[in-house]
Amino acid sequence: MRRGATLVELIVVMAVVGVLATVAGLRAAALRDRISVRAAATEAVATFAVARRWSMSRAARTAVTIDTSNSALVVRSFADTVVHRRLGSSHGVTLSSSRDSMAYAPNGLGYGAANLTMVIQRGQSAETIFVSRLGRVRR
Repeated sequence: MRRGATLVELIVVMAVVGVLATVAGLRAAALRDRISVRAAATEAVATFAVARRWSMSRAARTAVTIDTSNSALVVRSFADTVVHRRLGSSHGVTLSSSRDSMAYAPNGLGYGAANLTMVIQRGQSAETIFVSRLGRVRR
């Protein structure tokens, strides 16, 4: 009768543990990407809501500028910067957009004639935000 394990048995166990750890690591990275994209999308929707509320409360035109190179959203009303959200540095995401800005009229409706589509992406995870020309935001 022997006690302990042979070297072959230890190598097999270590190989199985290594494969399981690799699979778990890949799944954890994908989960982290989904969480970051969802948080950035929530923050972007909130930014559009702030711009719309600001335009209605101040009765002034307000614009959301989408900076795709820095992955940031900037809300401006005339010379005032209302909000500056750096989604790239805070969530590690990238932005792409069909337009470079979205403007709101003093009544809260979108100012201009085109809809906006913005894609937020990190790794294999992505989420799309649509802003209608009336100013409504949906995910």
